[in-house]
Amino acid sequence: MSSGRRILGVGERPHPLDPLSAAEIDEARRIMAEDGVLTGSGRVAYLGVEEPPKDAVLASATTPRLARALLIDLTSEESRDVVVSIDEGRVRSSRPIDPVTDGQVPMLDEEHALVREVLKADAGWAAALAGRGLDDTAEVWLAALSAGHYDLPGEEGRRVARVLAHLRPTPESLPWAHPIDGLVAYVDLLKGAVIGIVDTGAQPIPAEHGDYHLPGAFGAERTGQRPIHITQPQGPSFGVEGNLVTWENWSVRLGYDMREGLVLHQLGFDGRPIVYRASVAEMLVPYGDPSPVRFWQNYFDTGEYQLGKLANSLELGCDCLGDITYFDVTVTGGDGRPKVLPNAICMHEEDFGVLWKHTDPANGSRETRRQRRLVISFFVTVGNYDYGFYWYLYLDGTIELEVKATGIVFTGAYDERAAPYSSQVAPGLAAPYHQHLFSARLDMMVDGLANAVDEVEVVRLPMGDDNPVGNAFGRRATRLRRESQARRDAEPAAGRAWHVVNTEVAGRFGEPVGYALHPEGGPTLLAHEDSSIAARAAFAKHHLWVTRYHPQERYPAGDLVNQHPGGAGLPRYVAADRDIDGQDIVLWHTFGLTHFPRTEDWPVMPVDTCGFTLKPVGFFDRNPTLDVPPSAPAEGSCH
Repeated sequence: MSSGRRILGVGERPHPLDPLSAAEIDEARRIMAEDGVLTGSGRVAYLGVEEPPKDAVLASATTPRLARALLIDLTSEESRDVVVSIDEGRVRSSRPIDPVTDGQVPMLDEEHALVREVLKADAGWAAALAGRGLDDTAEVWLAALSAGHYDLPGEEGRRVARVLAHLRPTPESLPWAHPIDGLVAYVDLLKGAVIGIVDTGAQPIPAEHGDYHLPGAFGAERTGQRPIHITQPQGPSFGVEGNLVTWENWSVRLGYDMREGLVLHQLGFDGRPIVYRASVAEMLVPYGDPSPVRFWQNYFDTGEYQLGKLANSLELGCDCLGDITYFDVTVTGGDGRPKVLPNAICMHEEDFGVLWKHTDPANGSRETRRQRRLVISFFVTVGNYDYGFYWYLYLDGTIELEVKATGIVFTGAYDERAAPYSSQVAPGLAAPYHQHLFSARLDMMVDGLANAVDEVEVVRLPMGDDNPVGNAFGRRATRLRRESQARRDAEPAAGRAWHVVNTEVAGRFGEPVGYALHPEGGPTLLAHEDSSIAARAAFAKHHLWVTRYHPQERYPAGDLVNQHPGGAGLPRYVAADRDIDGQDIVLWHTFGLTHFPRTEDWPVMPVDTCGFTLKPVGFFDRNPTLDVPPSAPAEGSCH
């Protein structure tokens, strides 16, 4: 095994789509401080490159270098949305954020420590713990959890966190096995004060530990596994120049954002563009427990917690196996200074079994070719859950995204009140039902900008003169011409797929070239249509939305998600009902998991997966892998 290491986003002349370097982050902070928009009591909730409009990037390799920041002043309690010109050394724009109508800037890392200090000093919280037999010597684990928006008295315009508690019997214990249920605190994060405590009565604290990380905690380890070694004696087949990766016929420019994480730019095959920009632009975890303590549990891990800044430092032999190239990424801390996350992105090749094979009885020929794929991935930890995002590029032009969910399920006490909305995973321990819903933003560019979407599905045909024995079937294609027609749902029984075609480029037989989005078609948002979360996460109601490209339409739930009242993002984007037939278009694809936790998911959850696939359809004139050579003789006896 070996590893190479690179830094993402460094260079004297950055590409317009490169992430901000550490030097650029320092310069943006200096400019904002000199301008006065970033004060001594100011905090940087977000800072990232302000990507130029698509047409500007396609027309020129040099564009103004801009950074966008979301700021909050802890003293004045004011927030601002700021754009900085790094080239010009000045603040280009500074817009105040109204917390009532716009929502709040994302959560700050330091707010987790703040809620612990606030509750430790609060007499009402101490009394609630004492009523459960816990004094000030008990180790109680607390976290600042996003509050949502519920029009609760006294919360309008305030920056609020809701806080649940778990007992940690020893410093080595994992707290999730021991929820302190029937209790939640509401904290004003700017005032540093408790504004409410909901106490529905003490419930037994589950006693069985979940300390899977301690040696021997659940028995002796297996001893039968023998080593697996993956080697590439001549090194990997890809090349890296700056942030541009080339592999086989693929080219892709890597980007990274502290909100979205890994971003793929200008993804193309054999010099032909396919996707201009691909990312997971939002992630929602809505819970299904309506109790007074937990009704508000709906987390936007991208918009509220900014999963990109929570990336793990990956380890060779553990997270990645084989000949690995790692990329460090740079994000911004609350103080506005750069923070390097080492080994945040992992890139390697994988053998993926048979690509194509045939043994022909007519001439006796036997041909087999092996598939391989380029894997570009990163892993994040968001509280109790961990998520891996794996982009795969295949030899035959297929693009795939696989998301891996693991970690620890959120827990509460299990009794008759919790039973309809949770699973019992250990004695007296509940894991509430919930969903993990992702929104992939796919800024398409299939052989150019003139793209359209056809909804394609199978059709059963009636018996008749043209189908006398009833064996015929066909397919139907429906063009989605306007944004109002392009809020669509998957239909697995009909094999429904969405073909992104170029209306100006034809293939070998005169049909438009295209790429097909194949959805998994799992459940979309299950909360009631009239619920708060349905208003705030309208994107999750449908598997597909198609919009006309606009450079400021970046996030499916809007720019500011934290405590937003709802209606932002995709509902607002499509209100204009723009033409999307033969235009520059963006696909927004909702996919994910609906999780009814199993006993097998405790105390740590084996990986569960979800995702989608983009496959060429008429994009090539024939199988594009006819030039893939047979396996080398040293690799086995093939041929």
